[in-house]
Amino acid sequence: MQDPGPVDSPSPDGSPVSGLRWTEELSILGETLRLLESFFDGLPPFQVDWKVDPMRRELLALARELADNDPYFHPLYAGQMLKPPHPVARMAWALSLFINPNNHALDGGRATSRLEKSCIRSLGQLVGWTDPLGHLTGGGTVANLEALWVGRERQPSRRAVVASEEAHYTHRRMAGLLGVPFVPVPVDSRGHMQMAALDAILERADVGTVVATVGTTGWGAVDPVDEILVRREQHGFRLHVDAAYGGYFSLVSEHLEPLTRKAYESLGACDSIVIDPHKHGLQPYGSGAVLFRNPEDAQVYAHDSPYTYYTASGGHLGEISLECSRSGAAAAALWSTLNLFPLDPGGCFAKQLWDGCLAARDLADCLARDSKWTILNRPELDILVFSARARSVREAGQFNRRIFEATRGQGLYLALFEVPGHRLVSAQPALEMDQATVSVLRSCLMKPEHRSWCGEWIRRLEAAWAGSVGKAARIP
Repeated sequence: MQDPGPVDSPSPDGSPVSGLRWTEELSILGETLRLLESFFDGLPPFQVDWKVDPMRRELLALARELADNDPYFHPLYAGQMLKPPHPVARMAWALSLFINPNNHALDGGRATSRLEKSCIRSLGQLVGWTDPLGHLTGGGTVANLEALWVGRERQPSRRAVVASEEAHYTHRRMAGLLGVPFVPVPVDSRGHMQMAALDAILERADVGTVVATVGTTGWGAVDPVDEILVRREQHGFRLHVDAAYGGYFSLVSEHLEPLTRKAYESLGACDSIVIDPHKHGLQPYGSGAVLFRNPEDAQVYAHDSPYTYYTASGGHLGEISLECSRSGAAAAALWSTLNLFPLDPGGCFAKQLWDGCLAARDLADCLARDSKWTILNRPELDILVFSARARSVREAGQFNRRIFEATRGQGLYLALFEVPGHRLVSAQPALEMDQATVSVLRSCLMKPEHRSWCGEWIRRLEAAWAGSVGKAARIP
């Protein structure tokens, strides 16, 4: 990776950070481990025969293996949805592993179960729920599966799951797993679920759950939750919101464009919601969460495990979860992070989220002023989709793939995104439509540091363009 020069990367408190200081976290972790260890000093001593030298050897080997990764933590990386966990989350996760709690039952994770319930209450506040039913999961896929499963069980006479064509691909897969039909809904030019198309589906299909996506993984688009709620009143389906990517942006909804803001303001009326703390919540993988508005949804999970739930009546997280064993590390990490960065619309964490949105808009504005580029979306959140200008859809895809490879040589990390060719033609009408789909460039500007690096991004993009397509991309 090339030296970014004099550009400084701000830390969450605004002070400049130069270089990585991962090893400095070890001193804090050592101090907290000594404190944790002291609480168990009264136990009789015993010997564990771990050999230090073999462990050191294997960890050094692992460090060399881990070097075969892109620098996901750096502002020059914006390819996939990879946001570095905050140091407090990393250290809290590591600290809890020395106890290794299991949040399935209170006997296996009494403290971290308590912390997890606190985290769920905090996440519920994002949509105005004071005490929702819910728990953490290994990620958004399992969380969405639980929500769709509960929907199927609560409305057994209604079957189909409906979601937009831009919804995460796993919804179709999960509908198949649950044995119910999946019906995709076309999207409009901005990637939002089309309401006229949804109306037609609701008239002809036996719909049990409609999934609204708040922050699609491709475009960062936000479905019109407020308009879907009107249809729920008419047709009686459950409304599940997949906000795995976009849930945290509730904190900055007042700054978003009016239609997007209306969607966020309506989230509290949905039946269930999924939010992934490992997306924007500064958490390590995997940390997802599923929340339900109605506590009676817990009836779906009803089961007994007399060899597990023997300490207390009620309160075991395993009683409201499809998963059994779950590490309490996720709860420890999220709880510590929420204490450091409360979910306050006027707080530091909210400002970081908004900085990511501004970074996407700033970069879009810079590229829009340059005749070499075409912007395919005005970012609703912090995802930007763009393309090199070309004479045809096919040529644009060729150019974009070359630029994708060339940017890596410039130390800039983007992603490729396969979209219908008409999406590019709508942004560049003179384009020849000679191919059904096209590879375009996509960036997830999730880090607050991205905004101050916009100029450096442009410089490296320019160099990649010149070195990979050059004269071939000159448009008459």
